[in-house]
Amino acid sequence: MSDTERLVNSEAYVITQTDYGEADRFYTIFSRKSGKIKALAHGARKAKSRKAGHLQPLTLIHLMLAKGKTFWVITQADTLQTYSSIKNDLGKTASALYIFELINRFAPESEPVHPLFQLAKDTMERIEKEQDRFFAIKFFEFRLLKHTGYMPNLTTCVQCGEAILPQDQYFSAEQGGILCPRCGLRGYTVRKVSLPALKYLRFIQRSSYSELGKAKLSTEAKEEMENLMLYYLTYITEKALNTPTFIHQVERAEKEMEQ
Repeated sequence: MSDTERLVNSEAYVITQTDYGEADRFYTIFSRKSGKIKALAHGARKAKSRKAGHLQPLTLIHLMLAKGKTFWVITQADTLQTYSSIKNDLGKTASALYIFELINRFAPESEPVHPLFQLAKDTMERIEKEQDRFFAIKFFEFRLLKHTGYMPNLTTCVQCGEAILPQDQYFSAEQGGILCPRCGLRGYTVRKVSLPALKYLRFIQRSSYSELGKAKLSTEAKEEMENLMLYYLTYITEKALNTPTFIHQVERAEKEMEQ
């Protein structure tokens, strides 16, 4: 391994942290240059540690890392963006945590995925600026699926290949897309999809983010889309996601406060 491969300077986000030994801490880092990696910060748990103050979740940081014999070591950390608007709003915090839970589930180990890092950075900026986070989250989910090879087929029946007509359909997580009514009734594990929800899912899938503001969704369509995407993402990761429950708890609390 060359010196350039042993030393990394990169933008990054902290995904998780775990105490190690008496004073150290392991971090799961999502970096622009090296992708998702495990890295050790010596002395991060000491009260006078300078690095620890920068190694915070939901913060864009700049890291200097050195490759040790068995793992990466964080030699320097500096804060680039604190996202104070996100951290001061529980709903935004929950949405941002969801983004990084998905990255942790989907991003490959030690493999740079530059478009995915930029997507995460763009999504954090959108969550910080926009009060309604629905489109920011859905846009992120679809682009995450695209970058990791799991983009669902929403235009033709994944069983018979026929073009999808403008009517209610079925969705199969196992087969990775839409089933026409005829195929959807043949005993597969499926979810029903209404025409409005499918229409907007396809719109988000094919559109740039700037175009999404044109869409006017009902509450029912949003809930159906959220449930369908959660069903698909959970199937792919083979394990229930933790943050959606937190998001729903926050949303219920916000509604109760408005009443």
